[in-house]
Amino acid sequence: MTIAVKANDRLEERFRLWDHNGNGVIERSDFEQEIEGILSRFGVASSAPEAAGLRGAYLGLFDRLAQAAGTEQMSKDDFVRAAESEIVSRGNAGFAEVLQPTIQAIMAIADTDGDGLISPNEFQRWFAAIGLNPGQADEAFQEIDTDGNGSLSVTELVAAVRDYHLGKNDIPLLGV
Repeated sequence: MTIAVKANDRLEERFRLWDHNGNGVIERSDFEQEIEGILSRFGVASSAPEAAGLRGAYLGLFDRLAQAAGTEQMSKDDFVRAAESEIVSRGNAGFAEVLQPTIQAIMAIADTDGDGLISPNEFQRWFAAIGLNPGQADEAFQEIDTDGNGSLSVTELVAAVRDYHLGKNDIPLLGV
């Protein structure tokens, strides 16, 4: 399977996950529901400062994709096309520019000790919050910790999300 095919498959899966109401389009309300789900799974109140950061990042991502798609009701094809043009086809720059704010916002919630990095324990919590088996977090952590320092930086996490969408790893850090 080529990287382009794998990326397209992963984007289609992301569309299915983000179409919360199952109406065949992604709308702002789907992203709002995603935000509330993340906050709930992490046990963070909607009024918490971290919630505002997550809300801003996710709604900013929605706005960017909707603008690229030319509609605020993105069909699967609209979404895939927009994500491909704004993120995937731009490689490292696209992932860093478009998805890094979302990853940073999730990090702000998961980083319980406030050191700006994700520890193995915080990563297990992240895995549980996105619906993955926390028991698999240790192996994924080792794969993502490319500098081997025992913690994950935003750069390593963005690279992991990029690699997932390019079919280079099977770690869906934005949820299943």
